[in-house]
Amino acid sequence: MPNNSIKTPHFASFFPIIGWLKTYSREDVNGDLFAGVITAILLVPQGIAYAILAGLPPQLGLYASILPPIVYALLGTSRTLSVGPVSIAAIMIASALAAPEIQALGEPLQSALILSAESGVMMLMMAVLRLGSLVNFISHPVLAGFTSGAALLIIGSQLPQLGGLKTPACGADMACYTDYLAGINTPTALISLASLSLLLFFGKPLTGLLKKARVKLVIITAISKCGPLLTVIATTLAVSHFNLTTQHVAVVGSIPAGFPKLGMDFVDPEKWHLLAPYAAFITLIAYVESVAIAKVTANLRGQKITPNQELLALGAANIAAAISGGMPVAGGFSRTMVNFSAGARTQMAMLIAAGFLSLAVIFFSQWFADIPKSALAAIILVAIFRLVRIKHIFHTWNYDRADGIAEVVTLLGVLVLGIEEGIALGIVLTIASHLRKTSQPHIAIVGRVPETEHFRNIKRHSVETWHHLLLVRIDESLTFTNISFIEDYLEAELRRQPNTKHVILIFTSVNDIDTTALEALELFNQSLLATGKTLNIAEAKGPLLDKLEKTDFIEQLKPGKLFFRTEDAVKALG
Repeated sequence: MPNNSIKTPHFASFFPIIGWLKTYSREDVNGDLFAGVITAILLVPQGIAYAILAGLPPQLGLYASILPPIVYALLGTSRTLSVGPVSIAAIMIASALAAPEIQALGEPLQSALILSAESGVMMLMMAVLRLGSLVNFISHPVLAGFTSGAALLIIGSQLPQLGGLKTPACGADMACYTDYLAGINTPTALISLASLSLLLFFGKPLTGLLKKARVKLVIITAISKCGPLLTVIATTLAVSHFNLTTQHVAVVGSIPAGFPKLGMDFVDPEKWHLLAPYAAFITLIAYVESVAIAKVTANLRGQKITPNQELLALGAANIAAAISGGMPVAGGFSRTMVNFSAGARTQMAMLIAAGFLSLAVIFFSQWFADIPKSALAAIILVAIFRLVRIKHIFHTWNYDRADGIAEVVTLLGVLVLGIEEGIALGIVLTIASHLRKTSQPHIAIVGRVPETEHFRNIKRHSVETWHHLLLVRIDESLTFTNISFIEDYLEAELRRQPNTKHVILIFTSVNDIDTTALEALELFNQSLLATGKTLNIAEAKGPLLDKLEKTDFIEQLKPGKLFFRTEDAVKALG
């Protein structure tokens, strides 16, 4: 009995599904079944659309929506995250496959499978090394700028599809654009217009009408999320009935029926080496987006997400995608919110969705052949448009100028330089901005609030001061990056207050002092002693004192002292 109580939790920690299956109820079944059906309805058009967006055969999006979600359901800690093809990863895949060195290799299908496998391996390695915290180097402004930039790229790539046009290559020649736009395919444009109208109607207008009719919220969610599927069905029937393929309306084309053969076609050392940088960026973005989405829905229900286990689950899901012939996968925001809103209680909903999609791939794949690409482009545009967050840039800029600059630069970098270069530029800029901030920490000369033991900034409060005491509060740890700035500040204050006899450094916000900073403090203390002044430390934290006690710094302070409270220092030295 004791042994079982020890082993079971350990095993279950790798397979969270064991935990929720133990308490699975009839109520859970009802919620998961309904959510699974609704999510499956969304998976079909999105899977095909995102595969085409990535420049891949449509079946890769469908295959990526079957086995990877099943694997994630076994290993993931989020009960509602919907794993599969996502728009941002799709445009990153397209960018990778369009690189000259990758195109020279040929076989884009194999390259896509390698990206799936490499992303999975990288996530597993990060999980083993417990490196989930590395994604914290991507700040929210950088991620927002990247997302907006990538969304704009997606929109730009899909607009020509609405008119049956290829991506223009006119540059700045406006006359060329006039001739280019004259080549719009009328049936394709009409299909696009009808698709956009239907999709937009299934948004706020239909939702508003259903709410006025007092329809239950779960029913409203189900009906409103059927828009993409109904759009695909209606436009496909139109193409078939009017034989629009003879009028050059681009369609998906035939999709192989049944499951792909499981295999290891992605094993190619040369291609792995060349594709590794692209896979690294896909890994980073896929993990950050997935965990962020998973946390949103988990917090709404008071549940917890384990980031390192998410790395394991997403890594295994991507390897499953590679083995089953699918493109790289991640947690999709729109699908996850549909799954959540439709009442999903556990990952059983995604298992059900994957089951329905499997039936569609086996028995109905021939029905997908006449899906017009313009309808899929419309679905992508409606889904992606909300990711362009220009207002967020202004909000960030007003709150923190450095973060605002990072967001703008990332967005422009993605548009001008490319996806990988843009996000790399944003990360570098954010780190540089952080280093600049830490190299110039906030420092305050403080005084005592009358009739209290509280000490506050003399520039913000009416406080009492002493001509022979210089009380300085440093609001940052002391490191090699900022110690010169701090020294210059203290020396300037001593020149401004020549009557100072005792300098009291208040360390309430100092968590650490590195070796460079410690040596600088020792030299500063020696210079004070040479002029008959003392250096004193107040309110240093225990862990910091433990470090200082390993040196002779405290002995060097004498006759300066360490004080538990700033008030104690004022009483002793005042």
